[in-house]
Order: sequence, then structure tokens, then C-alpha cells
Amino acid sequence: MARRYLPISQQWYGNDTAMYRKVYSINSVKDFAPIYHAEQLGNKPSAFNWSKNQIKGADTVAQNVKKDFKLDFAIPCFNWNLDIETFEMLPLAEGKTFAINFYDAGSQAPKYVLYKVEGSEVLTTTDLQKVDCWILLNESENNGNKFAQRFWLSKKNKELLKEEDTFKNGYRYKIKLNGAAPSLLPRFAK
Repeated sequence: MARRYLPISQQWYGNDTAMYRKVYSINSVKDFAPIYHAEQLGNKPSAFNWSKNQIKGADTVAQNVKKDFKLDFAIPCFNWNLDIETFEMLPLAEGKTFAINFYDAGSQAPKYVLYKVEGSEVLTTTDLQKVDCWILLNESENNGNKFAQRFWLSKKNKELLKEEDTFKNGYRYKIKLNGAAPSLLPRFAK
């Protein structure tokens, strides 16, 4: 029997150990709809039960700082913490633009974010492979500050290989380290 749920675990590290974050999400395999989302920043857990019309603090998680949170949705939305995983499902092509209704669990409200296929580029990976990629661009604003995000996704298998973010007084990047991630295919073939 095929799995109905897709669990995703993340570990976010930085130069300040107080800002390390553990993230655990569960989504539907059928349509990637969020079902559950939990984060732990320091010793403060926040956890949510998620449906197509609502997100609500999980009352079964000990010391959940968001246990009383509740927000109704007019339309379903995707988990913004899983943006990279969402991008890998898009039918990317030259000139396409995607408006994705993303929500950051515990914040004010979902919002549509525009991502435009800006072009393409051949990247050289850490194992010296040449990979033809689409470049997906988001130019937005947060609290009056403009920022841009670029994502390089393989044209062949849609895998995210690189991200670059530029914002006021800062820069962030992510790259895939080949061989660092285990293959999940055998796990979901059952």
C-alpha cells in the first residue's frame, strides 16, 4: 500500500546556536497539502494542525507556545517552510510565472507570492557535473525592505541545486551537497 503522508524533517543551523531550529512537517502525498507543522526554536516549541480551511495550535504538544492560535482560510494554502519542495513540483518553462498561496505557520495570513522563471543557466555542482537549470525569481518586500530570491532547479529532474537571497544588509545562499542527502525512493516504493 502506498503511503498517504509525507513527513519532512529539517535542521536549520547558523552562527548563533540560540537560533538553531528544528522543523517537522507532514503533508499529503496526493496533493502536498499541509496536515501538521511543528518548529522548535531554542526551548520554545510551536505546533499546528493544518487543514484546507484552517490552521490551529496543536493541543497535544507539551508547552506549545501556539496552542491557542487559530486562523481560518478562505482558500487552501501551501506551507512556506516547504517552498523548495513545492518548487520541485512546478512545471517550469521559459516565460512562466507562478502565483503560489503560501503561509508561514503562526503568522498573520496566507498571501500569494509571485515566482517567475527568469531564464536558465548551466551550473557546475560540487562533484563537477554540469547541470542545466531553470532560474526561478521572487522579488518581494518585507517591512518596507526589498529582497530578491533566486532558485536554480535542474531541468532534468527539477531538483533544487542552489538558492541565493539578497536583502538589506545581507545575503544568504544554499547549495545542495551531492551525496549528503539519502535517497527517499526506496522508502516510498512500498
